Amino acid sequence: MADYPLPYSELEARIGYVFADKELLLRALTHSSYSNENRERGLLCNERLEFFGDSVLSLVVSEYLFSHNRAMREGELTRLRASLVCEGALASYAEAIGLGDFLYLGRGEARGDGRHRKSIISDAYEALLAAVYIDDESRGGDGKGAVAEFILPYVERELCKINSSTDYFDYKTLLQQVIQQAEGELLEYVVVGESGPDHSKTFAVEARLNSNVIGHGEGRSKRAAEQAAAKEALALFGVG
Repeated sequence: MADYPLPYSELEARIGYVFADKELLLRALTHSSYSNENRERGLLCNERLEFFGDSVLSLVVSEYLFSHNRAMREGELTRLRASLVCEGALASYAEAIGLGDFLYLGRGEARGDGRHRKSIISDAYEALLAAVYIDDESRGGDGKGAVAEFILPYVERELCKINSSTDYFDYKTLLQQVIQQAEGELLEYVVVGESGPDHSKTFAVEARLNSNVIGHGEGRSKRAAEQAAAKEALALFGVG
């Protein structure tokens, strides 16, 4: 097995799980940029694990929310889940265990601060969840229990930050999930106006689906305006 950037036992201690199959853990930590630069070593990257981990994450979080929020309606549960599994939340979970320090990255990604890039560490976190699931299942467990034991403390902390009366929810992620149910749909956000002085601008943004306007929003930042536009668009789909 290849050497690790840091002893793998340190990462196992941080997540509270010891792998029987260390190669599986290695794969979860290997970014495509590293495997591409080291093809002669035959290393597999973590993309397939990331794909599976996304479903594992959704299942564990969905089951938790379903059992702990019996009065919530489906739309509220969906919206809450989206906030707990979005890229930003996953990146915070990954940062809490210092996952970026253990990743195998190509030279370019490593120089470009890839160990702290949200897209990279959130994807690796999903891959790690899949690796835990598969490894535990191979030892006679159900996979899901081991993942839940690892991730739910972080999910619960994230839940403590969420107030349902605020706009904390990631409406953009939720809208993307709704749109992805149909293939070939193109969702984009377009800035259609700016007003106010440079130090206090207000942005106007349209959410467009296949060039058709489905939502409009305004905010003090482009991100806030996009969230507002996504929130309005979700009403068209009966979610909100």
